[in-house]
Amino acid sequence: MTDYRLPPTDTEWLIRQAQPDDVHALVELDAYAAAHAHRRVFIHDAVVNQQCLVAVNADACAGYLVLTHDFFNHGFIALVVVAPTYQRQGVALRLLAAAEAACKTPKLFTSANASNRASQALMTKAGFIPSGQIENLDEDDPEYVYVKFLR
Repeated sequence: MTDYRLPPTDTEWLIRQAQPDDVHALVELDAYAAAHAHRRVFIHDAVVNQQCLVAVNADACAGYLVLTHDFFNHGFIALVVVAPTYQRQGVALRLLAAAEAACKTPKLFTSANASNRASQALMTKAGFIPSGQIENLDEDDPEYVYVKFLR
């Protein structure tokens, strides 16, 4: 198991590969997963396939990220979720930095809905740049694609 230790902040976060024992905590911190069975299955499968990174400290599981390598043979961050209690404390940025370290390709992609301004701001802050737009995934809400060149 790889740990992605980053410089300390007010809270010492450890970013590590999620384990099967983490699935329940990941579902609990994700309000969408609590209400949608397909998200719970997605989380479980990502953990089993070792595609899920989790941010933990001594007290809690604060968030998670799903990183795949099947987006046109490039790394792709499919999902970043941080528990409301820990939002705007750098957890998502730390997860993104760990995803960069774990990415096996020279380009790392992600996306965000046009309506999701918070996610767009996060991607910009993390150094991702716009790379296109996909129409018709969600009605009247285009998906903005972002890329970060790693090497």
